[in-house]
Amino acid sequence: MPYLFGGLVVLNAITLGYYLFLKQPSTTQTLQAAQAEITQPLAFTNSAEYIPPAIGSKD
Repeated sequence: MPYLFGGLVVLNAITLGYYLFLKQPSTTQTLQAAQAEITQPLAFTNSAEYIPPAIGSKD
């Protein structure tokens, strides 16, 4: 029984290593469609200048 468990652990480690390091990810159709829809970047507004000063500060 310990040999079976050890063999399964080794097999699991080999499978995990294959999928993490060797197999390259493929782009799916949904990812390609989402990337095609992104045509303009999001507008960024810096709202830090509108934050009131901390209580007790002399600013």
